[in-house]
Amino acid sequence: MQKTVAIYPGSFDPITNGHLDIIQRGAKLFDEVIVAVLVNSEKAPLFTSEERVGMIRAILKEHGLAVRVDTFGGLLVTYAQKQKAQVIVRGIRAVSDYEYELQMALMNRRLEPRIETVFMMPSEAYSYLSSRLVREVFKLGGSVEGLVPPLVEKALRAKIKT
Repeated sequence: MQKTVAIYPGSFDPITNGHLDIIQRGAKLFDEVIVAVLVNSEKAPLFTSEERVGMIRAILKEHGLAVRVDTFGGLLVTYAQKQKAQVIVRGIRAVSDYEYELQMALMNRRLEPRIETVFMMPSEAYSYLSSRLVREVFKLGGSVEGLVPPLVEKALRAKIKT
């Protein structure tokens, strides 16, 4: 019997408790989950891909999650094929997310029909949360306690002097 490999892609700049919620629940559903950090040279992320991968690995270890963390660039379906994944996991917070994610899922299906996209909603407590919002709130001096793991909050303090 073939194991089900799922990829949870994203920029994770930084990883939030909403992301962690999806990862934890995805780990219960699939035999293997790969958190795939997007490396996009056109964007200027707050954290380098190495910093993001390191934070995610440390946080997953703290939570006892046996989830692989990797980086990728280019087409997601190409990466998924290389990893022999059958599933792409995407988090949806609101209707606006759904419209964008549906478009991406349909394009991915057209490119590789054997890979399914599974939409997961984060816990209600994180339904409004995004990495962009966390960065913005933190830069403006607001509290992100409870929105990101403590390790991320510490990394934000080191990176951004408020």
